[in-house]
Amino acid sequence: MRLTRWLHLILLLSFLAACGKGTGPGTGISFFGPSATPRPPQVGVTHAPDGTAAINSFLELIQASDFTNAYVMLSKTSRESLTQEDFAKRWNDALNTMSAGSFDYQVTSAGPLNPQTAQADYHVTYHTVLVGDIQRDVVATLTLEEGQWRVQWGDGMILPELGTPGNQLVMDYQIPSRGDIYDRDGKPIVAQSDAYALGITPGQMTGKSEGVLVAELARVCGLSPEAVQDSYANAAPDWYVPICEITPDEAKDTLNLSLAGLVVTSYSSRFYTEQGIAPQVVGYTLSISPEELDAYRRLGYRGDEKVGSAGIEKSAEDYLAGKHGGSLYIRDPNGQIVAQLGSSPQQPADSIYLTIDRNLQFYTQQALRGFRGAAVVIERDTGRVLAMASTPDFDPNLFDPNNLNGSYLLGNLLNETDQPLVNRAAQGEYPLGSVFKIITFSAGLESGLYLPETTYDCQYDFNELVPLGGPVLHDWTWQHCQDALASVPQRFCNTSSTKPSGLLTFPQGLMRSCNPYFWHIGLDLYNNGRADDIAKMARAFGLGAPTGIDQIAEASGNISPPGNATDATSKAIGQADTLVTPLQVARFVAAVGNGGTLYRPQLIEKIQPVGGGDPISIFKPEAAGTLPLRPDNLKLLQDAMWSVVHDPRGTANFRLRELSIPVAGKTGTAESGSGTSHAWFAGYTLAAGSTGLPDIAVAVIMENAGEGSDYAAPVFQRILETYYYGAPQRLYWFESKFNVTRTPTPYGGIPTKTPKPK
Repeated sequence: MRLTRWLHLILLLSFLAACGKGTGPGTGISFFGPSATPRPPQVGVTHAPDGTAAINSFLELIQASDFTNAYVMLSKTSRESLTQEDFAKRWNDALNTMSAGSFDYQVTSAGPLNPQTAQADYHVTYHTVLVGDIQRDVVATLTLEEGQWRVQWGDGMILPELGTPGNQLVMDYQIPSRGDIYDRDGKPIVAQSDAYALGITPGQMTGKSEGVLVAELARVCGLSPEAVQDSYANAAPDWYVPICEITPDEAKDTLNLSLAGLVVTSYSSRFYTEQGIAPQVVGYTLSISPEELDAYRRLGYRGDEKVGSAGIEKSAEDYLAGKHGGSLYIRDPNGQIVAQLGSSPQQPADSIYLTIDRNLQFYTQQALRGFRGAAVVIERDTGRVLAMASTPDFDPNLFDPNNLNGSYLLGNLLNETDQPLVNRAAQGEYPLGSVFKIITFSAGLESGLYLPETTYDCQYDFNELVPLGGPVLHDWTWQHCQDALASVPQRFCNTSSTKPSGLLTFPQGLMRSCNPYFWHIGLDLYNNGRADDIAKMARAFGLGAPTGIDQIAEASGNISPPGNATDATSKAIGQADTLVTPLQVARFVAAVGNGGTLYRPQLIEKIQPVGGGDPISIFKPEAAGTLPLRPDNLKLLQDAMWSVVHDPRGTANFRLRELSIPVAGKTGTAESGSGTSHAWFAGYTLAAGSTGLPDIAVAVIMENAGEGSDYAAPVFQRILETYYYGAPQRLYWFESKFNVTRTPTPYGGIPTKTPKPK
């Protein structure tokens, strides 16, 4: 009995222990009294987003100058206190003042202060041009709005020193004088100078003073008397007619004459001599535009400087501008300096010495006066550019707002349809016409299909395309014959320029510039599976690609293989879609003359500190390629180009036979597609042994002028005379006196009626 009771008690206790595991809060079960208070049901808790991600996003947007989206991340109270424009301006102004081109940051900590506010600490490093790196630790406050952290803006987020109300960031700039530009011999092309703007009030001239005034202005302005007279021919008596700008030294004799009708206005300027020596090459300076202001400020510019806007002035800006210096301060609301954040001294600018020969450049520009066109003169064996002229040209002094003449003529210059600001020598793309036969001649020789003794009967007509459904083509002698008969009907075509050239060897084909011969070569190569030969040779001669001159903008031109038989004949004489620049032509002609080396053309002789000292950089010839011609074939080409000038039947002999300087070259007359043909001449000298001067190569194009032998060859001759003798030696056949070709007038023409200066 007693044993049974104990067993019952043990079983009961075991049962109660097992049931007790399910009791307690949340179960609703208790075997020892009333149930305990139930636990509240579990629900999702919304945690605040990560403050680190928010401040990172904000600073990334500032890094990218995306102030619009950064502004969206500001708190409501911040956006109510400043506009988006003001927010962007504060950042821009600060970065500009610091000359900070970029900055880095690192968020060091971020955490909530309470459920609605967080703090983010970050380290920022501004990389400035003027005062080096500026490093600061910054504390930012974030507020929670609609489940997102927003930035509580304060100027202290830029720099802690700006967190004090009214504090400002200021830079005290030190700006060096701009460097000058000289020619290869140190003659100034661009320099800071006092200047005089010269003009005429026609009604104040007297019969006695007019002739002297015209002659004097022609002398000091480098114009013909006719050009001066034309400038005021249609002007009202009380108009001001701008003429040119000169330096005080140049003005001494003119001012002493006290000429009636002469108006003289003084100003200080970055002065371009001779109304612009190689203006499309040298370029000009302008005030910094609003669109570029931020970029220049972050490079350390104050913003009111003049900067290079084209040509050498632009490409050599880093040298010509020198290194700006400055001291960065924090200034309080009373204008007192409370902290200096950094400083650096200015460093003097450098001057640029060009490879240009100023005298040669001046006369090369004059040689083209009155025409649209270009000429390039290269030292044959080095790649130095001695002259690069493009006409119409322009006066860079007109861009200076202090120059009275600029207020009258600049608008006309910018709206001129002939585009004088374009450098036709490097940017003009033209069909090359018969000068391209140098390329076709080379391709024919290297193909093995043509030998020096290979002959062709050069007649008026070329009929080889007719069986293919193509047209009959006519040689240039046929056109000369037609022109002769049209002028004198009973005349016979029996001169060397009006009758067919007849049977010619391969070199004679180039000497006579026989179109049928070269059409035949192009078609022959095309039909023999060598359609790409001429295009490949042209590219090997440097056509169809930039020359690598670097310091100025240049075009590539266009070289492509023929698409059909007719195309093959056109491209063999430099027509169809073949396009070249005069610079490319001068370069490959120089290579023919120097034995086959293509040099990279260069415009800078040296870069030297303004105060003197060792040059920073000195010109060194740089070979960029070699013509793919075997020595015997190159010699054959050189001899053929010599015969173009010196053989009595050569196409340039009539114009250049009196030239005492030994030269080789090639005439070209290229169909322009509109109007009269373009006139080309390209050649090189062989006079170094007898003159002591380096040999040169020259390319000349005159747009819509006529035949190359009639117009471009005389310009070539005048350039050579200037190079070897210092000045032109004879008139063109179409001139009555020097530089009076088509009665050129100063650019801008006659101004509209404008009050004369007081």
